[in-house]
Amino acid sequence: MFDLVTVGHFSIDLIELGVGPPKKALGGPPTYVSLTARKLGARVSVVSKVGGDFPSTYRRWLKKQGIDLSFLKITRETRTTNFLLKYTRGKRTLRLLSRAPPIEAEDVPNRLHAKIIHVAPITGEVSEAAVSKARHLADILSIDPQGFVRRFDQEGWTRLAPMKNPKIFKAFDIFKASVEEVEVITGASNPISAIRRIRKYGVDLVMITMGTEGVLLSLKDRTYKIPPCKPKVVKDTTGAGDTFIGAFLAEYLTRRDPLWCACVGSAAASLLIESVGPSLPGDQNQVYERAHRAYEGIVKA
Repeated sequence: MFDLVTVGHFSIDLIELGVGPPKKALGGPPTYVSLTARKLGARVSVVSKVGGDFPSTYRRWLKKQGIDLSFLKITRETRTTNFLLKYTRGKRTLRLLSRAPPIEAEDVPNRLHAKIIHVAPITGEVSEAAVSKARHLADILSIDPQGFVRRFDQEGWTRLAPMKNPKIFKAFDIFKASVEEVEVITGASNPISAIRRIRKYGVDLVMITMGTEGVLLSLKDRTYKIPPCKPKVVKDTTGAGDTFIGAFLAEYLTRRDPLWCACVGSAAASLLIESVGPSLPGDQNQVYERAHRAYEGIVKA
């Protein structure tokens, strides 16, 4: 049994930071969620699809980091999901350059069982049937719906749009989304109102990430504000949300105090953005040190 399995596409990211040439990096939730959770001691795997352009060096590197790739499917005749990420004055725009095949129910193996399965589409690639199957294979089902609210124009530029079937949230125990995404999903401009609407689907634990303003966490009709952990420097925010939830879920496996786990998530994300690409500087002790400082600043929202 795995502790945490992430379902969604790997991506190959071309990152333009506005300074220097664009940098190519391995990306996608399976990368950032898994690397972070593994660093905190979780046994991790992924359910994903890539194309023939996915470098073998990436696979070797992921395995070296302790990420199981038994359920990774490579379709040689297709391409991996590729994104262009452009950062301009702190704002990010996304352009989809290619998309890997969707993840269907048959891609989620019957032999798979995990304490937590985290569903994290980036192009809407995870089917409802795959979600339904994952529900029966996991003790806890978590979701980041970012890929369900993305729409792409003919040139691949990304915008946010309402979900086609938000009732899918009834299958999940844990929900994490950005404040922009949850507003599109619920139609509520107030994050507290948005949280209430998500909880009506039966989700036990709802988290809204708000960048430099921290995180809102709702559990048992109580909502708390988790202060942000401040990085020493901001170089690249790519994958920060996935790093947050990867750390949260890894810690949740053993501690089960969601407020503390959210602080660990915030700390891990703050360390990630101090460098470029999927690397988490420092060690577990540094993550916990920053988390403790954040924990002292939690207030009721």
